[in-house]
Amino acid sequence: MSVLAGLTAALSSGSVEIIDLTTPLSSETPILNLPQPFANTVGLSVSPVSNFDDAGPAWAWNDVTVGEHAGTHLDAPVHWITGKDGKSVDQIEPHRLVGAIVVIDKTTEVSADPDFLLEPEHFEQWQQEHGAFPENCWVIFRTGWAARGADAAAFVNADDAGPHTPGVSAAGAKWLAGNASISGFGVETVGIDAGQAGGLDPMFPVHSFLLGADKYGVTSLRNVDRLPVTGATLVVAPLPIVGGTGSPSRVYALVEKGAVEKA
Repeated sequence: MSVLAGLTAALSSGSVEIIDLTTPLSSETPILNLPQPFANTVGLSVSPVSNFDDAGPAWAWNDVTVGEHAGTHLDAPVHWITGKDGKSVDQIEPHRLVGAIVVIDKTTEVSADPDFLLEPEHFEQWQQEHGAFPENCWVIFRTGWAARGADAAAFVNADDAGPHTPGVSAAGAKWLAGNASISGFGVETVGIDAGQAGGLDPMFPVHSFLLGADKYGVTSLRNVDRLPVTGATLVVAPLPIVGGTGSPSRVYALVEKGAVEKA
């Protein structure tokens, strides 16, 4: 049996599970809100074209308006000034959107400190325990934040100082950008940077370093708690928007049945 036939058989039998990591997209899905005077994107709005009525007696369809960076979405290099001469969504090679998953689990630390930041030593410690990051991998930051997803205020977690959500320090972001094995970085929060990342140097370092290094981000992931630390495969499926800086995406993980319990 070929490798591909074996995978197809494993998916059919359920010995390889497909875990949906995508936040359902609706008008209520939290989106990133920047402070004045900066402009903000829109979330999702749906307008019916016909619904089994005079405008279309045998069919229903809708017009959809949605921001590129709403809900679970991909950040492409051209989203940030450091990557403005890089790839738009439609130019990203498909093989870069499928890769091994590396889970960095700091759920306990984030529960004690919502402003927790990953540092280079956290990535180095992971490699000491599990081995080098595999080629073309996606690093997924497990924080437990998705549990807040049904409550927009808790998900954004903002006060007078702005949002308080976990992320990566400037040194940590530079480390990720400099690792040739990494294709992308995924988070459970609304954006790939920490809530207080506007106060770091550079501002929003994950955007700045990773997108400038032809690496990608995915946000607002769900079901990350179901992933093993190693051994799963990520599939990111954005719309190939020509010139797009990002796209709402369906994100899946392929996981061997029972792998979470074994990890």
